Amino acid sequence: MSRKIIRVSGPDRETFLQGLVTNDVRHTPCWAALLSPQGKYLADFLIIPDGDDSLLIDIDARLASDLVRRLTMYRLRSNVEIAMTDMTVGIGSGHTPEGAIPDPRHYAMGWRKYGSSGSDGTNWDALRVAHCIPETLVELIPNETYILEVGFERLHGVDFRKGCYVGQEVTARMKHKTELRRGLVPVRIDGAAPVGTPVMRDGREIGTLFTQSGTRAMALMRLDKMGTSMSAGNARIYAAA
Repeated sequence: MSRKIIRVSGPDRETFLQGLVTNDVRHTPCWAALLSPQGKYLADFLIIPDGDDSLLIDIDARLASDLVRRLTMYRLRSNVEIAMTDMTVGIGSGHTPEGAIPDPRHYAMGWRKYGSSGSDGTNWDALRVAHCIPETLVELIPNETYILEVGFERLHGVDFRKGCYVGQEVTARMKHKTELRRGLVPVRIDGAAPVGTPVMRDGREIGTLFTQSGTRAMALMRLDKMGTSMSAGNARIYAAA
């Protein structure tokens, strides 16, 4: 796991982030995303309190520089400072060490300790598949993913009462005015196929296969098209029992 920690400090830090991200930053730690104005995922991260005058953003290292650029672009006259730090984070799913915080997405995702590093050896892919938890740049694809289709509401990553943020109108419309046709779901798999392999049924593409662990996997599926005789490459796909 390669993560970067961004510090957002200054008297306007909460107000600034509150108008940008999907979750309510008054209640941290929390998981949140930055969306495009069209409601598509750009980045996801954990927001962690850091004393009385700053917040930490814990993000996949591959998206960190772009997030700093975007936050700086949105800063305008807000009295905030945005800075990349050298801070590290350790993760685990076993005994919670002193000073660690629980992962806000799901109890099974264990703990995170800032200033530490490394992992306790947990098989994170198996754990994510077991609980259908999407991963940055795997199930969560910038400029493609809609967060409600991949479980952000179930995983406490979006707040529908907090007010406006970038992409809020599209997200709220998907929540209240439409029935989701696609969703990230657990499936059973016989065989293996690369992440991104189309799931086919009766000669038609009905979804995309993502992370696999043993005989289980996650797939983003057309929910109304699932049934028997599904495949991904040479692997057979079955609805989860």
